[in-house]
Amino acid sequence: MQALWMLLAAVMFSLMGLFVKLASQQDITLAQIVLFRGVPSVLLILFWARSARQRVWPTHWRPHLYRNITGVTAMWLGFYALSHLPLATATSLSYTAPLFIAGWMLAQSGQQRDPVCIASVAVGFLGVLLILRPSLGADDTLPAALGLLGGAFSAVAYMQVRQLGRMGEPEWRTVLLFSLTVSFSSLLGLYMLGWHPLDLRGWLTLIGLGVTGMLGQLSMTRAFGLGSALLSAALQYSTIIFAVILGIFFFDTYPDTLAWIGMAGIVLAGLLSVWRTVTHH
Repeated sequence: MQALWMLLAAVMFSLMGLFVKLASQQDITLAQIVLFRGVPSVLLILFWARSARQRVWPTHWRPHLYRNITGVTAMWLGFYALSHLPLATATSLSYTAPLFIAGWMLAQSGQQRDPVCIASVAVGFLGVLLILRPSLGADDTLPAALGLLGGAFSAVAYMQVRQLGRMGEPEWRTVLLFSLTVSFSSLLGLYMLGWHPLDLRGWLTLIGLGVTGMLGQLSMTRAFGLGSALLSAALQYSTIIFAVILGIFFFDTYPDTLAWIGMAGIVLAGLLSVWRTVTHH
């Protein structure tokens, strides 16, 4: 059952990426995209918390603050990359967070250099280079750099989530406060970028984005709560495969041989780094 929940999350997140891409093609602003990613989760969790009479506000604010700043930054950067890059390329860059975590572990290890961490970082970033080399033009350099930076911010956010879990903070509250911060950041974005008028197709695109993002978040949370974190982390990389399929079907973008090798390298390196993180902590 855990595997099915994680595969469902992967499908939902790949569909969310598709909706982000479709929204950008309709000149929908990034602030509108982020707004619809945050609001459905806020409404659903607040409704559940009120029904279950759960306390919404946390005791420890500082870890939530760090997690939300880094997580929201990662989301904006990742959505920007999705708007400007091929779907599979942007999705692959968003899953480089475990490589940055492995690099951080390697930097903290002092003289005790871990060969598994070294291998995962080397293979992973070689995979990134293979993906970027054949698929990007000069105009894509900035989105690719920001997408990779989003992966780095995601790594910091993941480590903050782990800290919150060790402090006994329930996952639903972490997701709620993150979604509230996402929604607030979108309001600031709307103030600066304005509201792009939406037709029926635009509304359906944003609603699809919000629903798939929310279902993906809930399914992933359920999968990680059922058992092996290593199994869930491994299966989440299937999102890249689903993104490739959607990119071929909707945008007629076929990764070449080097891109396939690069994606495989990112997946392998991610699995190695996740395994090392789980076994050492």
